[in-house]
Amino acid sequence: MAAELLGGNAIGAVFGGLVKVIENVTKKALVFKTKLKQIQETLESNSPILNEIKQLDERLDRRNEQIEKIMEVIRNGETLVLECSKIRWYHFWRRPKYTDKLIELERSINQFFQTVMPAQIARGNREILVEVAMGELKMKLFKDGVSIVVLSAPPGCGKTTLARLLCHDKEVEEKFKDNIFYVTVSKNTNMEGIVRALFHHKGQKPPSDFRSDEDVVYRLEQFLNSMGPSPILLVLDDVWPESESFLEKFMFQIKDYKILVTSRSVFRRFGSTYELKPLKYEDSLTLFRSSAFLPHQSQDIPDNNVVSKIVKGCKGFPLALKVVGRSLRGEPEEIWKTRAMELSKVGSIFEYSDLRNSLQKSLDALDNKVILKECFIDLCSFPEDQRIPVNALVDMNVASGCYNQQFAMQHDLLRELAICQSDSESIERRKRLILEISANNVPAWWMEQKQPTISCRLLSISTDEKFSSSWCFIQAPEVEVLVLNVRSKNHTLPEFIKKMEKLKVLMVKNYGFFPTELHNFLLLGSATNLKRIRLEHVSIPPFAFTSVKLEILQKLTLYMCNISQAFSTSTILLSEALPNIMEINIEYSNDLIQLPVGICLLTKLKKLSIINCHKLVALPKEIGKLVNLEDLRLGSCIELLELPNTIGGLCNLSVLDISECLEIERLPEEIGELQNLRQLLMMGCSSNCELPQSIVNLEHLEEVVCDEEAAILWKPIMFVCENLRVKVQKEEVNLNWLYNHRL
Repeated sequence: MAAELLGGNAIGAVFGGLVKVIENVTKKALVFKTKLKQIQETLESNSPILNEIKQLDERLDRRNEQIEKIMEVIRNGETLVLECSKIRWYHFWRRPKYTDKLIELERSINQFFQTVMPAQIARGNREILVEVAMGELKMKLFKDGVSIVVLSAPPGCGKTTLARLLCHDKEVEEKFKDNIFYVTVSKNTNMEGIVRALFHHKGQKPPSDFRSDEDVVYRLEQFLNSMGPSPILLVLDDVWPESESFLEKFMFQIKDYKILVTSRSVFRRFGSTYELKPLKYEDSLTLFRSSAFLPHQSQDIPDNNVVSKIVKGCKGFPLALKVVGRSLRGEPEEIWKTRAMELSKVGSIFEYSDLRNSLQKSLDALDNKVILKECFIDLCSFPEDQRIPVNALVDMNVASGCYNQQFAMQHDLLRELAICQSDSESIERRKRLILEISANNVPAWWMEQKQPTISCRLLSISTDEKFSSSWCFIQAPEVEVLVLNVRSKNHTLPEFIKKMEKLKVLMVKNYGFFPTELHNFLLLGSATNLKRIRLEHVSIPPFAFTSVKLEILQKLTLYMCNISQAFSTSTILLSEALPNIMEINIEYSNDLIQLPVGICLLTKLKKLSIINCHKLVALPKEIGKLVNLEDLRLGSCIELLELPNTIGGLCNLSVLDISECLEIERLPEEIGELQNLRQLLMMGCSSNCELPQSIVNLEHLEEVVCDEEAAILWKPIMFVCENLRVKVQKEEVNLNWLYNHRL
């Protein structure tokens, strides 16, 4: 039946063929069964899209190269699944190879549904409009004698979407092949960062250092010349107005070198301009409905004129249609009528201020959802066009919850709206103060006063690669959250932290290519109310956490940090430096080989999470001294060889996660001593992993989450542990969280 749902056209038949093969194989085989079912569920859940693809191709009257590529992948997938059916459980030396191939197959399928069909409902008419716009844009781009084309439109019109689609267009790919470079140019992006990104994109090592700005431009020209004689396309997305001098640095006399710029400005003196038109009413209505209603939700609004007024009020702006639609999802009819009336009063939404006013109405609608509104405004604390970890938002509000691998992104117009909301009061009275410093040019008001005083709760300061850490002093006695967004190779924490008597949360996030060397760490000892520290892509100095007392610090998060000696003993024992720490999270550390013993002596620690630390090979025997530990997560520590025998000392442990710990082949006998263990997560563990006899002593174990192969090992245990539930976990495919990588 599932295969039939996927039939009806060429691509549906191909996808349906794979589903049928998977169904047949999984009826007989146990090996790879979990992964195969995940692939099957992904195909079936996206089956409605396949019919829309067929209709779209018929309307466009063309062959879709992306679809042809995925069809070839699916056909090869059928062969792969049949090969997998011949692998038995005892062929352990062959299984990793086929596991990797199935993972790659699933990745390709997910990527198809994300990039080729990015919206599941607002597809047909809108794609036709995009196709027309793309054709006109390509004509300008391919025209002889034209070296730069500016794609211009007001914010929220879909410039970035069109530019991305253009990069995947068949004719564009045929012409430029592997020489298509896509760069997001944020307000504070500099040339050096872009040039380094281009080198990395081509798999080349960038220069270790640049002598000057002129040297950066010279190296860029050399790099582009080395791509010849093949044509080159460089897309500069979201170039800010008044950036003529910036664009000039990318212009070289190179044959078949083309530049596509997206911007709110037209930059007419640079050449050809394509001004993007708004969506027509029918396309606007389709996009609005896809945002306002869930796929299977009734779309019956008593008065259809209300919907019409709202859609017309958005004047064809994709961003406005999506934001307004989502803000109305699930709301009563009266709210819809109020919004329709408000939008009918907005003038031409193609005026920038009117568009922002339209979006402001949706933000105002959150007044009765205070926490949600505050979180939205908090997003402006981070730079534009960057992923924002949801856990960071949780920390900013000193809340609880775990949202690993979940991120938010904010459109630059929505970020401006949030900043505007924050800037509605005078600097001295703002709840949030968002500062952006270019080089060492601090705001004038900061320089005018000897020691300016601010009363904000949240202070966010973004600095660029040229910032020398020459901080001016500022009085900020009310600041509870300090966010430092940095890009330089060296960064010194500001001395004014000493006077932040209410500081509870410190975040330092580096957006540069190299880990930032963090200096002046000792002054954190003056922040006597500091409860949470979050450091990202930072090189932490040796003995950092044993040279200063952080007596009430409760949570420490280190993401992509160099920490090899950060916990080494210095003048203070780690247990004295962090006497009240309750949670430590270490993710993506490249130099963590063995967990420092000092961490195992932090007796108040309740949660220890070490995730994706691929060089971690051992846990010290002293880990058994963490008698108050409730949650131990070791996910994707692929080189971790074993759990120490002393793990039985974790008498309060409730959750143990060893998912994707591929080298652990046996759980220690002492695991049976974990009398408070409620949940054991072991997805993706070695199929050879053995369970000790003592496992039956886990009387309070309620749930084991694993794949189907491991579930077989637990079946006999379930007869003894009557309350035990074995959950075969399937990976959730949430396309809304997938991130399009950009340079």
